[in-house]
Amino acid sequence: MLVPLHPLRAKARRLVRGRPGHAFARILGLTVFACATLFADAPHSWAVADVPTVISNLRNWIVGLLTGLATLFLTFGGLRYLMAGGDPGEVEAAKRALKAAAIGYGLAILAPVLVTALQGIVGAGT
Repeated sequence: MLVPLHPLRAKARRLVRGRPGHAFARILGLTVFACATLFADAPHSWAVADVPTVISNLRNWIVGLLTGLATLFLTFGGLRYLMAGGDPGEVEAAKRALKAAAIGYGLAILAPVLVTALQGIVGAGT
């Protein structure tokens, strides 16, 4: 017994089976139309912001990320140190976490200097 196909499936089968060149032409036509519509009124500049703004945003993201991670390491290191209970292995692990937090804060302080150096290399004035 034959099971009736869904109307869209039947139409798709007719397109592929009956006239494969016709289906390809339709897909190609739709693709060309979509590209022509997308690029018809292309703006002169695709950039959202100028280079100094992008570099300033980059600096802010780097400082925020480093500060957040350093605070996380400081918190874990402090909690680990408090909960060590005199175990030398745990105390060393806590000290390593606190060192990582200090390095993170140091990098967060140096990030604006590094981004300013990058700005000088790129040649973007503020």
